[in-house]
Amino acid sequence: MDDAACTPRRRGRTRLFLAATVLGAGAALAAALGAAAQQGAGGSHAAPQHRTSLPMRAPELPPELAAVRDALRKYEDPVVAVRDGYFSTLGCVEYAEGGMGVHFLNAALLGPTPDPMRPQILVYEPAGNGHLRLVAAEWFVPLATGVAERPSLFGRPFDGPMEGHEPLMPRALHHYDLHVWLFKENPAGLFHAVNPTVGCAGHAYAQMEEPPPAVPHHPRR
Repeated sequence: MDDAACTPRRRGRTRLFLAATVLGAGAALAAALGAAAQQGAGGSHAAPQHRTSLPMRAPELPPELAAVRDALRKYEDPVVAVRDGYFSTLGCVEYAEGGMGVHFLNAALLGPTPDPMRPQILVYEPAGNGHLRLVAAEWFVPLATGVAERPSLFGRPFDGPMEGHEPLMPRALHHYDLHVWLFKENPAGLFHAVNPTVGCAGHAYAQMEEPPPAVPHHPRR
């Protein structure tokens, strides 16, 4: 069979593999959360202290990014996001220097070439009473997609490549990513991975994590 005929089949297998890898991390997350709960109940170490989100206005954006924000504004309602294929990864991610929030992943959008109008991930912060507030978008490119070089969007190179963010995804899910804080101003910078005004306090599945290690990228020939 020639390469032209094989390519769609390979892409289909790659997409299914990536979706299974990312979404299948739920079992690992449940186990990690259960272990954390047991330690909190009977262990000697105090639970991590999560910050409370602080109010910030939406940032002023250049026209290109303002158009992206307008296109994504419908996802301020997370139910609309779910209807369009974005599914919650459950945990609220926070680092010592700031928070990321709750990630909603659309596995159908995974691929080697990022689309500026279709981020793979939407990021929400806890807003009290179980509600979520849209704060950012993230473009996410696993190395397993066959990406040939570091992607860039909006004149900005992606961060990475790096290991997966455990426990919400497998460590082996090496990837590039780019966060853009479209809906909430980030004092650390528009493209900074975490926002010091985002916190996970009160969220049932708050996760205090550390930045994942960098990994090499050896594109397939």
